[in-house]
Amino acid sequence: MRPLAPINEIGALTKLFSARKTQKIIPNLLKAILFDFDGTLAELNIDFLRMRAAVLNLMSDYCTPRDEMKDLYVLEMIEAGRNFISINNPGMENEFFNGAHELISHMETERSKEGKLFAGTENMLHELRNRHIKTGIVTRNCTAAVRQMFPDVDSHCDTVITREFTARVKPHPDHLLTALDVLDTDAKFAAMVGDHPMDITMGKEIGAYTIGVLTGYSGAIPLRKAGADLIIEKAADITRLIPEGFKGPRIRGFE
Repeated sequence: MRPLAPINEIGALTKLFSARKTQKIIPNLLKAILFDFDGTLAELNIDFLRMRAAVLNLMSDYCTPRDEMKDLYVLEMIEAGRNFISINNPGMENEFFNGAHELISHMETERSKEGKLFAGTENMLHELRNRHIKTGIVTRNCTAAVRQMFPDVDSHCDTVITREFTARVKPHPDHLLTALDVLDTDAKFAAMVGDHPMDITMGKEIGAYTIGVLTGYSGAIPLRKAGADLIIEKAADITRLIPEGFKGPRIRGFE
């Protein structure tokens, strides 16, 4: 996991990003907060390099060109491999696709046995629920890995949308929109929280409020470049930004 970059003045950052507000974002009427999982609510301990290498090795069994796909994210790599095989070795594409997903799901689940939630995650989610703010998880990870690390997730979150429950995973906005549909919440009344620029760009694309955290993949600069409305050290800090007593809260600095 990348070392945390210290942020001493959340208020200063709030002021810095307040200039990015649009009429579509109404944080004083926030109704739902969606979270990425790995690197945001839980330790980021997936070995993506090893995972991509394993998928590339599987591709070799189907005579798929490795060099053209080696720089893709692993899910996009699998999809590109399936498309190539459907054209060049028709009839074998589903075998590859299913085998690749079984492979990465096994790797994710094994790594999740060694992972854990960040301190304060469960308390933060519980507090948001007490304040009548809906919560959910939007992750490219598989369901088994999430539940391995967070067995009682359903008692803390209103929805969990892993890759199995969306036709198009993030950064495609459909992933986030699927979660918002379950929560019956319009994007302009929601916030997306994540450690990766794709979480920010996805949220911005649909008009949601966006919050970057520094506990996983990215530092403050990439999150800022992606357009984050706010950057905080960790997701558990969110409850500190919501004035006590609010039901359907305002975020400090955006009253």
